[in-house]
Amino acid sequence: MTLKEIKIGGSAIIAAVRGEGRLRNRLLDMGLTPNTAIVKSKAAPTGDPIQISVRGYELTLRNEDADFIDVQEVGK
Repeated sequence: MTLKEIKIGGSAIIAAVRGEGRLRNRLLDMGLTPNTAIVKSKAAPTGDPIQISVRGYELTLRNEDADFIDVQEVGK
């Protein structure tokens, strides 16, 4: 499952960050590393971009980038 597929209010743990080069490095630099807990807090009315809570701050990502982040939902 990818970060894009999590429902609003859903919690997950990052399993892997895919991609290559600058995109992957940028995602990792933003704190999106494996075994990190996230909560999907908001989405724009059109569904893109999304906002997540990670490491004590709010981060906004495009769905295109969220597709590179594999997660495991928690609390199910």
